[in-house]
Amino acid sequence: MVVAPCVSVAAGDPPPEVQRSAVAPQANGAAHSLRTIPEACARIEGVFTGEAAEPYRFAVIRTSANCRPRARFVDAAKAKPSVADGWIFNDVLRVPSAACPSLQAVVKVWRKPGAAPPALDAQGRARLYLEESLQAARQDRIAAVPVYAAQMSVEGEACAR
Repeated sequence: MVVAPCVSVAAGDPPPEVQRSAVAPQANGAAHSLRTIPEACARIEGVFTGEAAEPYRFAVIRTSANCRPRARFVDAAKAKPSVADGWIFNDVLRVPSAACPSLQAVVKVWRKPGAAPPALDAQGRARLYLEESLQAARQDRIAAVPVYAAQMSVEGEACAR
């Protein structure tokens, strides 16, 4: 499980790959799934806390112990995703608070593509050969896997209790 702190992100982000409207307003203390990333065997879960110091918290949770990830989820504070470093702005999730309509959490998901898929052969199939893959592994030439990172910020004014 990766828990990320509230991270401020640049206002000049490019448009995200995924276009979506705001999530339904969420009540304080009610955990909700924001997005599932099947290839990373992970889902992003958030909760409004009702506390002024930390009004919203989110975590990346593994979806299943049996799931075999084909991508990694990394801490955005350490990875510092940016377009200049090859990251793609994938998604933005806006979650309004049901208890305080002027407050909303914004979760930004970044994706860094892995290696390109293998070229298609004469029959139009992408094929991987065991012996070639083993030789590449022995020579430390293993292809990079896709990487995801999520950043969270809180926008708006907290309501007085």
